[in-house]
Amino acid sequence: MNRRTVLVTMGVVPAAMAVGCAGTPAPPTRWYELRAAPPEPGPAPRPGDGAVWEVSGQVRLPGALDRDTLVVSSGAASLMPLPGHRWAEPLRESVPRRLVADLALLRGERLVWRAPSPAGVNVTRQLRVEIDALLADSARQSLRLQARWSLTDVQAGATPPVLGQADIDVPLADASPDALAAGHRMAVWRLAQRIAGG
Repeated sequence: MNRRTVLVTMGVVPAAMAVGCAGTPAPPTRWYELRAAPPEPGPAPRPGDGAVWEVSGQVRLPGALDRDTLVVSSGAASLMPLPGHRWAEPLRESVPRRLVADLALLRGERLVWRAPSPAGVNVTRQLRVEIDALLADSARQSLRLQARWSLTDVQAGATPPVLGQADIDVPLADASPDALAAGHRMAVWRLAQRIAGG
């Protein structure tokens, strides 16, 4: 039995062998966010009915999006995470905040609040949003957002809630994770435009 065999048998691995087992180091993690500024210029707030909206603090997202890693679709029904590419903040937190900010930009700063609204704010309508899909295709050419919402008058004896839905397709600049993250931000902005537009 030679010295190398003895060392391995005893659990002592020479440095040269350890390097070979470890392989190449993992690439550094890159972090992405939904930027605060809208991805394109927005119109001036429209003079509406002055109704104050309160957006439900929990915009519902598909469970597949409740993760740190960026994800794209793969094949007919599978999902593929992008290793090393992560959201700096969970989408369940960043999507509602950006949506509320975008709606406020479109309707007027004091006309949209995230629940619970500050004391003294006279809320007249409550908005609930559910996102059914927010996913790029396997080729990463476009990202699709499907959402539903309800806008309910909080006054007693009010009319039935106004229901809406959107199916939004956002072309991606390229197949990079950076373009994918930017596509998510554009999709939220387009959703705000649909909701604010009635």
